[in-house]
Amino acid sequence: MKIDGRWLPHSSLETLRQLAWKRVQAGEKPSAVVKSFGFCRTTIYRWLRAAARGGEEALASRKASGRPPLLTLKQKAKVRTWICGKDPRQYGFDFGLWTRKVVAELIAQRFGVSLGVTAVGRLLSELDITPQKPLRRAYERDPEAILRWRCEEFPAIRTRAQKRGAQIFFLDEAGVRSDIPLGRTWAPRGQTPTVATSGQRQSANAISAVNHKGAFWYQIYTERLNAERFVTLLKSFLRRRRSKVVLILDRHPAHTAKRVARYVQSLRGRLELYFLPGYAPDLNPDEFVWNHVKTHGLAKRPLLQNQSLRQRLQHDLDRIKASKALIRSFFHAPSVDYITD
Repeated sequence: MKIDGRWLPHSSLETLRQLAWKRVQAGEKPSAVVKSFGFCRTTIYRWLRAAARGGEEALASRKASGRPPLLTLKQKAKVRTWICGKDPRQYGFDFGLWTRKVVAELIAQRFGVSLGVTAVGRLLSELDITPQKPLRRAYERDPEAILRWRCEEFPAIRTRAQKRGAQIFFLDEAGVRSDIPLGRTWAPRGQTPTVATSGQRQSANAISAVNHKGAFWYQIYTERLNAERFVTLLKSFLRRRRSKVVLILDRHPAHTAKRVARYVQSLRGRLELYFLPGYAPDLNPDEFVWNHVKTHGLAKRPLLQNQSLRQRLQHDLDRIKASKALIRSFFHAPSVDYITD
């Protein structure tokens, strides 16, 4: 029975070569040795010639060199600089996301080298670049204002709160719908699974506030958020709260309304409002509350028939409130690390 050595592991082939050479050295005929292994008759003579030139070490396995790379190390490093922190539109493409095809086209334009998408995928993996879902950032976002908030404004707010014995909370609102996109599930390739959900569309609004020590407050409401509604929600937030409060929130029109300002002034220092820079929701740890609700709540466990979205939302928020460790984890993200520095 003939054996094709190409299908054997390199370690096994190395052992066979060395064993064959030793048997020939002991006096056996090469033809008889190679026949006992089941290899082609001429194979052993290549082994013997290699051993005659370099000894037994010449029979050791070596990693195959493979085809020479089409890109130099310098060119590979250049590809990484193209992608990291930049956008394909900066290079003349009309698409804002990096794909293997876009990278291949750019390599062909700049280096005159044609790579397939599979080769580009291996190149990106070698460069430690992985496919990821991007975060949205508004064009109006002001990096200087964000830096000033992180390095100057918030540290000053924190110092003032400590002197006054006030607690710092971050507040945000969110709308929740029953038809939120479902999370992923496993299924046979090409057979999209079906998950039974309620066909009745429901929606609810909610507001919450968190601080880095694990305190959590929330309230669910159905009305549209305006200045009057926001004042009512603030009164609910302050009810039975003894210490002074510093509340940090975004610049929603209801938050910055004159009616809200008059109400805060009437509290005579019991409550202070400070506003985050515009278009910078990532600076607010309360954003992670709603991200958690949507990705680990309805997206994982859809509403059942005749189930109330409001009751379900209250259940999910109560679970968050019961876990101080989870609440504190919302402050561990890199975008909000300035809070606990």
